[in-house]
Amino acid sequence: MGGKPTRYSTSGSIGRLWQTLLGRVRRSAAWLWSTLTARRRQAQARLRVVNCTRSTTLATQLETAATSAARNKGLLGRQSLGIGHGLWIVPCQSVHTATMRFAIDLVYLDRRLRVRKVVARVVPWRISLCLPAHSVIELPAGTIAATQTRRGDQLAFEAVEIPERTDA
Repeated sequence: MGGKPTRYSTSGSIGRLWQTLLGRVRRSAAWLWSTLTARRRQAQARLRVVNCTRSTTLATQLETAATSAARNKGLLGRQSLGIGHGLWIVPCQSVHTATMRFAIDLVYLDRRLRVRKVVARVVPWRISLCLPAHSVIELPAGTIAATQTRRGDQLAFEAVEIPERTDA
């Protein structure tokens, strides 16, 4: 069974089929690469959240969980959530804190970014939901009290520039 490997000619029907298949694979790989890099850039983007009603800042480094995998993971696996940090889960109507190691504050929003519900200091192993909500912001415990955020407040999101990391 040794011998030379078989080479296909590109002039026959098998060759044309092979070339078509290779072209599709290359295009699919290029599409997948561009999608992954776009999602990576989106995941690196940070937002600043301002309560326009009360003129307070809820978070200065808000991450966005817009993919299914990011929404499923949420804050699970983290040791803590720093002051000024948070996670915006879009879309989301409920949150669980199973296996989490720290308490969080939750701010449920509708599509117009109006606060539908606030839940302060949700400890590990709890469930919270707000069916009319479209998204939720997970913040460090105590943020709701510090910013006086209430139901009906209007929030605004602003992009935050993240400096490029230079590994030297």
